[in-house]
Amino acid sequence: MELIRQMNDYRLTTAEILYHLPDHPAVLQTYIWQELDLAPRYPVLQAFLDFWSRHLDGRLHSVRVGVATLITPGHWEHGEILTLQ
Repeated sequence: MELIRQMNDYRLTTAEILYHLPDHPAVLQTYIWQELDLAPRYPVLQAFLDFWSRHLDGRLHSVRVGVATLITPGHWEHGEILTLQ
């Protein structure tokens, strides 16, 4: 299933989420989230952040997103020429 999603342009998405601790709002905590998602709209990440905002106490501060393509076209480079003896 994940291979099919990757072939449909899903990318490995990593989000660094900074949020305020509920008992100490001046202190920020980091949460790392990772899932296959569609850039640039990120519907899976948006659903997670919506869930967070509705159900968790730590108020969101910021979200930094990184994306990596897992399936890419083949790449070939010229290498060293070997001399056979």
